[in-house]
Amino acid sequence: MIDISAPVMQYLLVFTVLAPLLGAAAALLPAPPGLRGRDPDQAVLRHGVTVTGVVLAAVILLALGFDHDRPATMQASTDLSWIAALDIRIHLGIDGISLPLLVLTALLTFLCALYSYFKLPEGPSPKAFVALLLLLECGTLASFAVLDLVLFFLAFETVLIPMYFLIANWGGAGRQAAAWRFILYTLLGSVVMLLGLLLIGLRAGTFDMVALATDNGRSLSTSVQVIAVLAVGLGLAVKAPMWPLHSWLPDAHTAAPTVGSVLLAGVLLKMGTYGFVRILLPATPDGMHTFAPYLGAFAVTGIVYGSLACLALARRGARGDLKRLIAYSSVGHMGFVLLGIATLSPTGVNGALFANIAHGLITGLLFFLVGALKDRTGTTDLDTLAQQTGAALYGRAPRLGGLIAFAAVASLGLPGLAGFWGEMLTMFGAFRPAHDLSRPAFLTFMSVAAFGTLLTAGYLLVVVRRVCMGALHPEAGTGTPDPQPRAPLPDVHGYEFAAWTPLVVLTVLAGLWPAALLGLTDPAVQQLFAGGPQ
Repeated sequence: MIDISAPVMQYLLVFTVLAPLLGAAAALLPAPPGLRGRDPDQAVLRHGVTVTGVVLAAVILLALGFDHDRPATMQASTDLSWIAALDIRIHLGIDGISLPLLVLTALLTFLCALYSYFKLPEGPSPKAFVALLLLLECGTLASFAVLDLVLFFLAFETVLIPMYFLIANWGGAGRQAAAWRFILYTLLGSVVMLLGLLLIGLRAGTFDMVALATDNGRSLSTSVQVIAVLAVGLGLAVKAPMWPLHSWLPDAHTAAPTVGSVLLAGVLLKMGTYGFVRILLPATPDGMHTFAPYLGAFAVTGIVYGSLACLALARRGARGDLKRLIAYSSVGHMGFVLLGIATLSPTGVNGALFANIAHGLITGLLFFLVGALKDRTGTTDLDTLAQQTGAALYGRAPRLGGLIAFAAVASLGLPGLAGFWGEMLTMFGAFRPAHDLSRPAFLTFMSVAAFGTLLTAGYLLVVVRRVCMGALHPEAGTGTPDPQPRAPLPDVHGYEFAAWTPLVVLTVLAGLWPAALLGLTDPAVQQLFAGGPQ
């Protein structure tokens, strides 16, 4: 879009990855006297907004300087030797697969920092909160930018510690148990993943992802590929999360602060599915062909399981928690991403990458909205909110109610919004998977996934009815007054409007103009299947 020289693009990508780390260190230092202001806590929160804003600006410049005519080519590349004996390199670069995830990460982190400036969750020092938020951003951006297996593992692990402390120190009820479950599941998965990554790198003679993709598995025997996919895939599946390795997710989301849930759903889950596409698809094609039917089966089981769990939580009298319901919905939505990857077809993988971005936008917005609802009502318990006739948000806080309804219909895959295209393309991919996969099996998976979309629409419409609809004066005409009258609630505040509007706009734009994203991902995906990025 704009002409930026290659060295400047290199510096921009390095700056994008390192700036949050430097900002995290600076957040722990005393504020300079001229910037301290009346409230040191507000000063460090301003620091968080400033650093994430600068990183977002750098990522936008990267996106504008990206050569959209060559999205399959690695751009803004930096390649330096780090550990020569093992051929481990500091190799960074972006293509049409990683660029949208960089933009999503930088955007969501900035919006979380902006939201926290006005609504900081209760907990210890704001300095620690901002430092952890920035460290989390550094690890996530690095995961999508590095092109070396060892660096990918280090970046992948970097995000675990800050997310653990964000849940354990700034979360709600049950936060300690949820944080421990999160760290234990993900660390155990990471140990197995490390063994698989070392197996790939040592047997292939390189840890460089571009070289591995270009080799396309020729240096690895089929048995090595199968073992590597099993080991690396288990670690990635925990983070995705894939059924039945998902059980840490509902507790983590329920206990996490609002911004923690936004980043966990919007960004961290994408690291698992990104690893499947960036590492396993091109480097171990034979191993992926072996496990693709099993991955597809687990994916569609997750779609149905997540939807049924949400339906159970949404029914009256279940004491279902809205945050927990959205967490289970993520299991279903990420099931579509995994199904698209399992098809091993360009159509399916493109659908998976589109669904990744759509889920980040929509579910991030949903967690923002549920957090705001809890701030106003003191609860996310669906029965407490709805009582007998519904929470009546359309009448009590019409803008908030309208946004919740918008996010719900976007999540169920309404045509014209972002959630539609990813699910449709993954099912198209399942209709015509890779030629050497069992088409009857994948037609079955497609049918089960289609049934899952009906279940998804069911529970989301139930949530909208119970939360947004209802009588302002429920005693009228019923003869039995509700325990609590429907008092007005504060509607959307200015800072909430600023934090949520970009997600709403991008959800609409991605739904109306999917070619903007598919034009980036499709050439890069085609190149992966042909032998890796150039």
